[in-house]
This record gives sequence, C-alpha cells and structure tokens, in this order.
Amino acid sequence: MAEVVSETAKHSRYLTELLAQVRKYSPSADENLLAAAYSFSKAAHEGQFRLSGEPFFSHCVEVARILAELELDTVTIAAGLLHDVVEDTGCEIGAVEERFGHEVAMLVAGVTKISMLGFKTDEEHAAENLRKMLVAMAEDIRVILIKLADRMHNMRTLQYLPPEKIERISRDTLEIYAPLAHRLGIAKVRWELEDLAFRYLKPREYKELASRIARKRRERENSAQDACTHIKTFLKGAEIDAEVMGRPKHLYSVYHKMVEQGRDFDQIFDLLAVRVLTKNLADCYAAMGIIHSHWKPLPGKVKDYIAMPKANMYQSLHTIVVRDTGETLEIQIRTLDMHRTAEEGIAAHWRYKQGPRKVDEQLDQKLLWFRQMIEWLQDAKDPKEFMESLKIDLFANEVYVFTPKGHVRVLPRGSTPVDFAYAIHTEIGDHCLGARVNGKMVPLRYNLQQGDRVEILTSKTQVPHRDWLEFVKTPKARYRIRHSLRARGELEEVEEGAGRPAEPVPPARAERRREVRRGVHGREHRIRIEGQKGLQVHFAKCCDPMPGEQVVGYVTRGRVSVHRADCPHFLQACRDEARIVPAQWEGETRIIETAGIRITAIDRPNLLSDILQSFVPLTVNISQARAYKARNHRGMIDLVFELTEEGQLDKVIATVNQVSGVTGISRLKPTEYR
Repeated sequence: MAEVVSETAKHSRYLTELLAQVRKYSPSADENLLAAAYSFSKAAHEGQFRLSGEPFFSHCVEVARILAELELDTVTIAAGLLHDVVEDTGCEIGAVEERFGHEVAMLVAGVTKISMLGFKTDEEHAAENLRKMLVAMAEDIRVILIKLADRMHNMRTLQYLPPEKIERISRDTLEIYAPLAHRLGIAKVRWELEDLAFRYLKPREYKELASRIARKRRERENSAQDACTHIKTFLKGAEIDAEVMGRPKHLYSVYHKMVEQGRDFDQIFDLLAVRVLTKNLADCYAAMGIIHSHWKPLPGKVKDYIAMPKANMYQSLHTIVVRDTGETLEIQIRTLDMHRTAEEGIAAHWRYKQGPRKVDEQLDQKLLWFRQMIEWLQDAKDPKEFMESLKIDLFANEVYVFTPKGHVRVLPRGSTPVDFAYAIHTEIGDHCLGARVNGKMVPLRYNLQQGDRVEILTSKTQVPHRDWLEFVKTPKARYRIRHSLRARGELEEVEEGAGRPAEPVPPARAERRREVRRGVHGREHRIRIEGQKGLQVHFAKCCDPMPGEQVVGYVTRGRVSVHRADCPHFLQACRDEARIVPAQWEGETRIIETAGIRITAIDRPNLLSDILQSFVPLTVNISQARAYKARNHRGMIDLVFELTEEGQLDKVIATVNQVSGVTGISRLKPTEYR
C-alpha cells in the first residue's frame, strides 16, 4: 500500500513540476489540457516498463519536459505526452482526436508514422523511410520537434539496449537527427545528440577527449572568467549594457574539428568561447568595435551572420581575437532575441497563444527551404541520388553570394551560377545562358565563393542541358533540370556511365537530332558510322557534339551514341573498346576564318545577353566572350567567332549594331585574342 501511495505521489509531483515549468513562460497556458493528456497517457501505458526497469510512462514525461524546455505550446507538449499511445498501447488515433481534438491527434499520428519506419541498412529502404519522415514533417514541423525530443531522451538511456541497436540508433542520430536539429537551428538539441552519439560510436576517442578536456578545465575556466571580466570592463566604459559569459565547446565539435583539420588537441585554441548578449542590434556592432580596440582580431576570422543570417535563422557576430596575454579567444556577440533563436531555432516561434494559433508569416518563410526540399527530393528516383541530395542540404557548409542589387542568397558550398539562377527563379535557371561574377564572365561550372556578386545572363531560346546535372549542387536545380529534360523527352541515361539500362530512344528522337544539326550552319549534316547498318544514332547529351568536332561512336543496345572524341565522360566511362566505332560528319562545315570584334555600348542590364541573343539567327559559333566596365557608364565586349561563309562578318556587324545601346564596333587584331 505504501508503494502505491509513493508511486501516486511521485506522478503527482511530475505533473506539478511540468505545469510549473510551462507556467514560467506561459502563465495563461491550458493546464487542463496538459493534465488530461498526462492522465490519459499514464493510464494507457500502465503496466509497461522500459529495459531500464523504469515505467514506460516516465519516458513520455521526459519528452514533455524537453518540449517545455524549448518553450513550446501546450498542444505540442500534450502531443509529446501522448506520442507513444497509438504505437505501443493499441489506442486508436480516433480516440485521441475525440478526447483532445484534431491538432493534437494530427501531431501524434505524424510522430507515430516516423516511429514505425525504423531505418534499415538497405539504401532503398532507408531512402524511402526518410522520404516518409520528411513528408510527415512537412504537414507540421512540430512533428519533428516531438521526434527530436523523443530521440534525445532515448539517447540519454541508450545503454540498456543491445550493442547492435546502440550502434544503429547512434548512427541514425548522428547522420539524420542531429543535422536536422542543426538545419532547424536548435543548437542545444543538436549538441546533445552529437555528443551522445559520439559517446557510443567512438567510446575510446570520447573518453580520451573528455579526459584531456577535464584536465585543462580549471585552467580554461579561469582564463575564460578573466576574459569575461575584461570584456565587461571594456563595455561598461563605453556604457554598453551586456551579459557576458563563457561557453564550453561540446565534445563532438572539438573531435570533428580535429579530424577535419588534421589538428592535435593541443592545436585547438577555441575550446571555450565567450558570448556577449546585448540589448539591441546597434550595441552588437558597437561591442565588437570596443573589443577590437583592445584585442587584435585575427585576419579573416571576423564573420557577420547578422547581416547575412545562416539558412537555419542563426544570427550573430563572430570574431577570434588575440589577447594581450597571447591567448586566442573566440567571441560571439548577439542580442537576447538572436540568442534565443540560436539556441532554439524553429522552436522559438511556437509561443503559447490563447485562442487559435495565428499564421506566422515569418516562420512560413523560414520553413520555405524545408518544403522546397521535400518537393525536390521527391523527384529523385535513385536512392543514392536521394540520400546524396539530402546530405548536401543537411550537412553542406554555406556560401553567401549577392545579386546585382545586393540581396543575399545562401547556397551550399560548391554551388555554381546555375544553382544561383534557380535559387532566384525557376525561369531564370531554365534560360540561363551565362554568368558574370564580380564583373567578369565565368563558366557555368564555376564554384561560387564567399561574397561573389553574381549576374545571370538569360536567353529565351536557352533550355537546361543534360550536362548541368554533372555539376549543380542544390536539390532545386537538379529537380528543375530533370523536370525540363523529361518534358522534352531527353532524360535517357548515358548508358556507358550510368550503370543501369538506358531508356530507349524512339526513331523520331534520332531524326529530330539530325534536323537540329542541319540548322547549325544552314546546311545538312549527317553522321556516317562505318561498318554499322540499321542502328539508331543519337548524340550524347554529356558532350553534345557539333559539326566540325572530331567524334566517335559507341555501340549500345540497338543504337550508336555519338560523343566528342575528347569527351571526358566517355573516356572515363567506356569499358569495352570493341564497341567503339569510327564516326564522321558528312558535309562538314569548313571554317574559313576566325574573327574578333570589340563592341562599345552604354552599359545596362542584360546588354551582353541581348548581344549574344542577336547571334542566334546568324548561325555563327562564338568561341570567346569577354566583358569590361569602362568610364562614364560605358561597357566593352570582345567577341571571337568562327566564319563559315563569305560576307558573314558584315552580317554580324550589321546585326549587332541594331542592339539597343551599342555605339560602335571595331575589329580585333589576331594578337588580341589568340
């Protein structure tokens, strides 16, 4: 009898503590809803125990506590208390909806779907499970917040599971859940998940690193406390009101930096950072200036994430300084609101509100990347492609680039002008003809760098090319390119490189390609394949061979693929030399002259694009294009092209002169472009 009373008193205390926790940030919270969800879940899980011997219901309480620590609304916390009742007790979702309403039931159903997936090692199953999880999240992002809280408490008690389950769950945590927490901006959840997974996946490294950090803890704490005291003095002298505190780096971030940078523990200087929290935005920049006036910043180590926030909403000023003692110190400066967002990310937007929850337009905008990611990843048919695209979106470091008007776009590191074009608008991506970066023409394969200013040149006749898929980084660009290629019936795989059967090309496709070749220079161009009859001929999209270029044929299932002889994809992918056959253009175009012109014009948007567009009806192949800024709002453009007919140069000059803004054209000497 005493045990029953004791257990009842303990659960009464649990509920009292949970309600008190919620009351701190939401005095008008619906405590009746939480009390009812608490009682319902406790009764449903009666008699169930975890492997640790604890009542199963204790897990539900801990999940609710984690959600309350994130200061989420009572609907989400109630769903956290109930998140396992459908999966583990046989309770129907209809009963949850009848008792607690549609919103709570929807969240419980979403978490149940994710819990029932169970990641498998087989790549196809893993990819499909991830798709389902992302779709469940898309319905309401609070689903993944509950799942993250669920995963966090499970990781805290993971030691009671068999070794193989410990490893699988820890790996899923490190590869999927921690990156999701990071992408949603919930730093404190990410850090704990990473450290717990690190502890189980690399126990020896974890213990060794923890021991080395512990040995230097007192020394580092004293150093940080001294730095905080100095910073407070600096800021007080400038009448800046701020909170200053030390922040230890979590273990996995230190280990990851050691592995990624190949550095020893003793070479990691920023084991403890100092955080400065100010009252307003102006004080952030003022505080940085004051600190830099006393301690010298390291070159290249000052980062402004306030002007250019990270994709997960993170905002802060970062600097690494050298103190007068010779020590280096990382300092982060942000406002209190920025700090809350940095710690809790998306979760910070779910404050409890009495009555129906209002539409948060700012939140919707910040979740746009996520909903787009769902759409783009749904198009990935190959499990490997799906997993790779997901990891790029979750793990990639970011590069900040600017539009011509100074607007910032955040892209994965390694992105190209094509990725940038699609990030601006689908139409711009589809019609991307070229790009100027920092005023200079660059290849579409160019990897964008921090701070690049990018201008996209477009043409109405331009369409996405198959070879763009070889270098684009973002899921959106890949999705839109594949969509366009499918619509044009041009998505067949390059069979010698794809590692899977190619889609057959109908006869009309091959014939249409020949017609395209007829229009290149106003003459008919056919391919002659020696020793082969009755086979379809198609031109490989990886290199798109043109008349005048040396070509080679590759015999595949019932057809011949024609590549440029120097096509890197072909040279790398072909395995069977017996299938290589000679190929030659019939009626090849003879280049009679290479010419160059310099165009002077009044500089304006889309000038280069319009000039290049004027060449389309001339059937002239441009081999070089360079653009320059001149004085007095003037621009110069050098073009080098191949002439195949008498009198063609005069036609070029006459046509270009008609372009708006062009004020003069002169011939270039061969020494100026060779």
